[in-house]
Amino acid sequence: MNPRLNHLEPYPFEKLATLLANTTPETSLVPINLSIGEPKHPPAPFLLDAMRDSLIEVSKYPSTAGMPELRRAACQWAEKRYGLDAGALDPERNLLPVNGTREALFSIVQAVVDPAPKNRSKPVVLMPNPFYQIYEGAAIMAHAEPVYMNASEVEGFLPDFGALPPSLLDRVQLLYLCTPSNPTGAAFSLERLQTLIQLADRHDFVIISDECYSEIWYQTPPPGILEAAWRAGRRDFSRCLSFQSLSKRSNLPGARSGFVAGDASILKKYLQLRTYTGCSTPPFIQRAAIAAWLDESHVEDNRVIYRQKLAEALEILSPVLPVKAPDAGFYLWLKVPSGGERFAHRLYERYNVTVLPGAYLSRANGLATHPSAAGNPGEACVRVAMVASVEENREAMQRIAACARELQAGN
Repeated sequence: MNPRLNHLEPYPFEKLATLLANTTPETSLVPINLSIGEPKHPPAPFLLDAMRDSLIEVSKYPSTAGMPELRRAACQWAEKRYGLDAGALDPERNLLPVNGTREALFSIVQAVVDPAPKNRSKPVVLMPNPFYQIYEGAAIMAHAEPVYMNASEVEGFLPDFGALPPSLLDRVQLLYLCTPSNPTGAAFSLERLQTLIQLADRHDFVIISDECYSEIWYQTPPPGILEAAWRAGRRDFSRCLSFQSLSKRSNLPGARSGFVAGDASILKKYLQLRTYTGCSTPPFIQRAAIAAWLDESHVEDNRVIYRQKLAEALEILSPVLPVKAPDAGFYLWLKVPSGGERFAHRLYERYNVTVLPGAYLSRANGLATHPSAAGNPGEACVRVAMVASVEENREAMQRIAACARELQAGN
């Protein structure tokens, strides 16, 4: 077996299962699970119709590059969404459909990272802390060193990658960016994205911008890496790749459909890797994806529901906890009494609500720009996924508030 498998951390939900293994929850309360970022809103009927109407195409082998119609639809969406000129993205060169961004966020590192660079220094994959654990696993399996940059409250929940020493940045081959962030909901501004692109130029690394939560926003749509590159005059999107998904935008997590767009030279080699690994999206899923990227009304309907849930959550939690509205995404990153693990355990045991301790999404050895931000930035927090129905979400927030009051009182 590949010995690097032994370096992979247990997944956050494995740790959560261990934490709650010998605990019996309060059975008089209906269980509510807000630990997993799996949308419970029903998909728009026209998307399911598109799948059913094209099931006959299951008799055909799909190409790794995907249907031309899908690539065109996704390019048109990205151009409109990020203010690019029509035709700025070439469907043949600048975009590649993927089987959900989780798989793609892992495999892109295997295509980009050189495990034995000429300078003989071990390559670095840089990522925020807290983070989506796929980033770490991808770096480890690519024989790279994962380096974590703390994104704590004092830093506005945004990692300051530019504060790292040049000697370290020179070893970076790939940087993972999650904007809007999972789990904090913080989004990078256009100016900070452009500064990051300049940093990538100086130190010769690729930016992987995970933008899977970009379409669940509350005030203004967050910018993306393609927009930042375009506005800076970078017409070839050099060093920049944007990862987009239909899982959250269109409530289709089971369809496993998304795309990666940007630097054509990287995507050319990435397509070669994907051809070998057999990453082809079923035709009936592609037909639904085409319909999804060409329609915005169902996405706005989805946002209306999340806005209602966020407003109710803030109203219920604000008198008890220092809750901050996220820029985008459907997570609340709550600083809770007694720390994340104890709070999550008590909440499950006494109130039958499941949330994820923040320490399971972060590491204690992350780099910090402020002394107060040292250590594990998730230890005092829990991540709450507002994915249930409006009614269940409201009930869950009331139980979370009750649990917080109980622990604050020392009970």
